[in-house]
Amino acid sequence: MRWMRAAGRGLLVLAVIMTGYVVSGARADEGGGAGRGPLTLATAGDLTGYLGPLLEGWNRTHPGERVTLVELPDSADETHAQMTTDLRGGDRSRFDVLNIDVNWTSEFAAAGWIRPLPRDRFPLDSFLPPVVGTATYDGRLYAVPYVTNAGLLLYRKDVLAKEGVPPPRTWAELEHDAKTIAPKYGLGGYAGQFLPYEGLTVNAAEAVYSAGGSILGDEGARVTVDSAAAREGIGFLARGVREGWIPRQALSYKEEESKRAFQDGRLLFLRNWPYAYVSASAPGSAVAGKIGAVPLPGPDGPGTSVLGGSDLAVNTHARHPDSAARLIAYLTGERVQREVLTRGALPPVRAALYADPELVRRFPYLPTLRAAVLAAAPRPKSPHYDQVSLVVQAVVHDALTGHQTPEAAVRRLARELAAVSHR
Repeated sequence: MRWMRAAGRGLLVLAVIMTGYVVSGARADEGGGAGRGPLTLATAGDLTGYLGPLLEGWNRTHPGERVTLVELPDSADETHAQMTTDLRGGDRSRFDVLNIDVNWTSEFAAAGWIRPLPRDRFPLDSFLPPVVGTATYDGRLYAVPYVTNAGLLLYRKDVLAKEGVPPPRTWAELEHDAKTIAPKYGLGGYAGQFLPYEGLTVNAAEAVYSAGGSILGDEGARVTVDSAAAREGIGFLARGVREGWIPRQALSYKEEESKRAFQDGRLLFLRNWPYAYVSASAPGSAVAGKIGAVPLPGPDGPGTSVLGGSDLAVNTHARHPDSAARLIAYLTGERVQREVLTRGALPPVRAALYADPELVRRFPYLPTLRAAVLAAAPRPKSPHYDQVSLVVQAVVHDALTGHQTPEAAVRRLARELAAVSHR
């Protein structure tokens, strides 16, 4: 998921940016002091191809604290599996700094794999407020937000302009346009990320949240999904597949597949992360100059996105924890955060950048994205998040494929999540 996309995807691209910025008043050539030395940094695969050269910036200015990048698969699920396998090795772990999906923080902290961090070492007050919550567990800071994200509705503004209609604000408007307008132009109506992987958990959570529901409460201790709102949200998606305005091909889409379908001119509407807007607007795209972005719709107005992105955490067994914290502070500094956006098309966590006139001209979706992030909700927090997500994926996919009614799927979700929560 491109979040990290989601992202991710939601996931997860770690950017180490080439600037001469030095944190905490330290000299750029420092290294070798207490808690300082070389590091390894683990992240999902670098999908943009810019990470390697940029890493040289830190290494050039911090020769005693050189960072070796370890790229794991670009799938969030596979990255999670490889990270957790490594972390279970305790002091034999190869990773010092981890770029983790925002929803893994609780799991990793509860397992004792990542260490608490001092709040006063990082500029948390300068971040968009919701992102800080993704880095906490049981009232303590266990990571530092690095990239944020929120889902947006991308649409073909040229097609809607010809029809004289605005972009949809509600599910009813989205459904109507996907049913009636898309076929006139040979387009599929609407797609998200509906393959059973982390992206489906995100899409399902957004549907439930937008309808006013929730999945878990009290950091996973309480199951709250058995509600009319959850039935409405999952029912909306299932009806779309059943009636055809969500193409059946979308049941195999992750972030990249759905982006390509939209970018190649095969969809009227797409739910995806902002990176898809940037890619679809680039030269060579079949829809360049023809797309817009608005908040995700809900039953009666704007819906609720899942808060995506990634956090930076320090392995409990990191060899050089002070260098690890220095690297994290560097990556979350304003200069580097600007580069995260301009070079990586990834949403930064620094609030001031969303009001920068130059950046808004270059990335016109920024005001919409800021509003979406501020209104976003996290995925259900749980120390067993990987199992929670697998349950959601499996059950919701059965509802989308027609193997189970939305009502039965919600009841099953409640039962299976309760079993996970009480382990």
